[in-house]
Amino acid sequence: MKKHCSLAAFALLIGSLHFGVAAAEPAKNPAPAASASGSCEDKAVDKNGKKLAGAAKASFLKKCEAEAKAAAPSCEDKAVDKNGKKLAGAAKASFLKKCEAEAKAAK
Repeated sequence: MKKHCSLAAFALLIGSLHFGVAAAEPAKNPAPAASASGSCEDKAVDKNGKKLAGAAKASFLKKCEAEAKAAAPSCEDKAVDKNGKKLAGAAKASFLKKCEAEAKAAK
């Protein structure tokens, strides 16, 4: 019985070592995601990691920027108080003015 337990422990050890090596290896084909940090320009690479150029790059940038814009909530969507209720009146106007100015400065 001791041999069986030792073999099982050894197999478990070898399996965990193999998993550790596999987890440490970088992904071969990382898919660019618009929601990930970094600019679309930085993500414009092909499956081999080479930078895109020409029409492929232009197409990728157009799609990436459209997805990023769609994923980002608008200032109207963010105009809520601490209780989750929509702002109204002067508070809303002030918030929208500040939010839009920050969005413009970020571009």
